[in-house]
Amino acid sequence: MTPFSQLLDSISPAGAGRWSVNASDDWRQGRTLYGGISAAFCHAACEQFVPGLPPLRSGQIAFVGPATGESILAPSILRQGKSVSVLACDLIADGNVATRALFARVKTPQQMLDLGEEGLREHIKTIGLFNSKAKNVIALSQLLVDEYGGEVPDTRGDLVRLPGVGRKTANVVLNCWFGQETFAVDTHIFRVGNRTGMAKGKTPDHVEAKLEKRVPQPFRLHAHHWLILHGRYVCKARTPECWRCIVSDLCTFRSKTELPAKLSKIKG
Repeated sequence: MTPFSQLLDSISPAGAGRWSVNASDDWRQGRTLYGGISAAFCHAACEQFVPGLPPLRSGQIAFVGPATGESILAPSILRQGKSVSVLACDLIADGNVATRALFARVKTPQQMLDLGEEGLREHIKTIGLFNSKAKNVIALSQLLVDEYGGEVPDTRGDLVRLPGVGRKTANVVLNCWFGQETFAVDTHIFRVGNRTGMAKGKTPDHVEAKLEKRVPQPFRLHAHHWLILHGRYVCKARTPECWRCIVSDLCTFRSKTELPAKLSKIKG
């Protein structure tokens, strides 16, 4: 097995306050990195991001797998004082097994055009709506080459010009890659915003506008991810787990679910 210290030493700057690392296969558990090594990567990136940090006292970690291939580490400062610093670190990795072989071969929009629509379909045929997705990806790659010099633009107006890219996808790109404070309202955020009363709205755009007004610093950059995780694992669509929600007392949802009897017995 590759030595742990060697993996940490392999973390290298990727520009824009980010770091890159590629864990070897012997540190994977099935399709996913071991949680411990993921946490260690994030901690090491934070130490490089803010030199001279005091020893780590505590950490709160939420993993969403699978995380495979090259990983990008994106640390940020939430609060920094004389004795205590609060940092966050996103581990952005290739979580889609279907595209792993594709992105090992294709690195630029021009290479995507060289692959062609038929070749792309072969790579993504296990993904839903692969025909329309392949058509859009080839079309947007052509537009990137023709009008943007083969580079992904960093404004919402330019991103939504690309075939298949709507406001939500544009916000994801701006937030996750360019580090902009955006709120990509998917089904989870839409549900959490309306249920809790934090951002009620009849459309995703309405919910996004409420979040823009109500989410304060220093949480704006990462709130999008936290709300998605809360909706995916706690505030679920069919049976929200209100009994373990940390904001249940602030939530306006009236039909709160009680602790299931079988769990109550275990807890008791």
